[in-house]
Amino acid sequence: MSVPSLDLKLYIAGEWLDARGRQTEEVINPATGLSLGQLPHASAADLDTALESSEAAFLKWRAMSALERGQILRTAAGLLRQRQHHIATIMSLEQGKTLAESMLEVLISAEVFEWSAEEGRRAYGRVVPGRFPGWRNTVLRQPIGVTAAFTPWNFPALIPARKITGALGAGCTCIIKAAEETPACTIELARALHDAGLPPGVLNVVFGVPATVSEHLISSPVVRKVSFTGSVAVGRHIAGLAAQGVKPATLELGGHAPVLVFDDVDVQRVARAAVAGKYRNAGQVCVSPTRFFVHEKIYREFAAAFSDAAGSLRLGSGLDPQTGMGPLANPRRVAAMESLVEDARAGGAKVSAGGAPGGSEGFFYKPTVLTDIDPGARVMSEEPFGPLALIIPFASEEQAIAQANALPFGLAAYAFTSNADRITRLADHIESGMLGINTFLIASAETPFGGVKDSGYGAEGGTEGLDAYLTSKYVAQAPAA
Repeated sequence: MSVPSLDLKLYIAGEWLDARGRQTEEVINPATGLSLGQLPHASAADLDTALESSEAAFLKWRAMSALERGQILRTAAGLLRQRQHHIATIMSLEQGKTLAESMLEVLISAEVFEWSAEEGRRAYGRVVPGRFPGWRNTVLRQPIGVTAAFTPWNFPALIPARKITGALGAGCTCIIKAAEETPACTIELARALHDAGLPPGVLNVVFGVPATVSEHLISSPVVRKVSFTGSVAVGRHIAGLAAQGVKPATLELGGHAPVLVFDDVDVQRVARAAVAGKYRNAGQVCVSPTRFFVHEKIYREFAAAFSDAAGSLRLGSGLDPQTGMGPLANPRRVAAMESLVEDARAGGAKVSAGGAPGGSEGFFYKPTVLTDIDPGARVMSEEPFGPLALIIPFASEEQAIAQANALPFGLAAYAFTSNADRITRLADHIESGMLGINTFLIASAETPFGGVKDSGYGAEGGTEGLDAYLTSKYVAQAPAA
C-alpha cells in the first residue's frame, strides 16, 4: 500500500505557508520512531496575520446566511468522505491508531460538519410578551466573534472538527492550534473547507510552542471565545488566561472513567465489550473506561475473561489490518505506563495481563490489567491515558457509587446492569457529564460532550455545542413617540 507524504503547512488568511524562513519541528511515526516530515511554526507575525484576517473575515462571515454557511460545511463534509482513506492513513501514520479506527473517525468528523451546518440554521431567538400595548421584547442569538481553539493529539480529526464547525456553524471565525505531534489531519480538515469555498480568514490553522501560541492568541482583544481540550493542569492555565480578558471558555479536560459492573449481566459479553472499549486507541481516550468496579459475586470471572481478551490483542502498526492495538503516541506515554505499573506492583498489585513495553521499535506498551490494587496506588487517582485497566471488587451499589464518585474527575462513567430501578438511581447519583448505561458508545454529533468537576465545563456537540459560540442580545422595542 502506498503511504502518502505529509503536506505540513500553516493555513493563514486563506494561504498555505510552508517551512521556509520559519522554525520547524519533526513529526514522528509512533509505530517506527521515524520522521514523517517537518512542521512549520507560526511566527509572531504569522499569529498577528491570523488575528487580523479572522477579525476582518468575521464581519463578512456573520453577515452570510446560515444556509450559505451551511452549504460550505456540507460540501466540506462530502470532500472528507471522498478523501476518507487518504486522511485515515495519515491519521494512523501520525497518531498510531488502527486504520479501522481512523476510517471511523473521519466519517464521524464528516457527520460533525453536517450537524453544525444544519444546527446553524436553528440558532433561534425568541419573542417575549410585552407588558404594555405596542411593546415588543425580542432575544437575538448572535455569534460571539473570533474564537481560539486548542486541541490534543489523540483524536486529530474529530476534536478539531467539533471546535471548527461549532464556531463556523454559529457564524464565528476560528483560529485553531492543533497538536504539533499530529498536525496533518487538522490540515486536511482545513483543505476540505478551503476546497469547499471557505472565504479567506474564516479559518486559520497555526502551530508552534503551545504556551507561546496560546498566550499570544488569548491575550489579544480580537479573540472573544476560547475552547480547549487537554489536561487539567493546562486547562487551569488556559482558563486563567481567558479570565484575564473576561472571555468565556469551553474546557474538556481529563477523566478517569469508572465502570460499574453488576451481577445481573452476561459476564463474558460485558468483558469482551469492556476490552474493546478500554484498548481503543491504546486507551489514549479522555473517556476511556479505566476503573472497573465489579460486583464481588462475578469479580473473578470477569477479571479472568477481561485479562484473557486483553492478552490476545495483537500489537502492531495501525496500517496492518491484523493489528488489534497500535502504539502509544509518544515515548512519554510509555514511560508513564511503566511508572504507574511499577508503583502499583510495589503496593502489591497483580499484573494479570501485559505490564511491559512491546515491540522492538516504536512506542508500544502491552494491554495491561491490574488486580488486587492498593487504594493508595497512584494509578487509582491519576489518569493513565494508556492501555491500563484496573479491576476492583465491590459489595454493594452504594459502595460502587461512592468509589465511582471518589475522584475529582467527572467526564464519563459507565454502568452495566439489567435492573431498571438501579439504572435510574445511577443516572441520578453518578457525578459525570456523560453516562453510558450498558454501552461504551457515548459520543455523537447530535449529543453534548463535556464534563463536570475537574473535568471542565461547557460542552461540544449537540445544541449545546452551537450555544457555546452564541451570545444573547435582548432588544426592547416601544412604540414610536
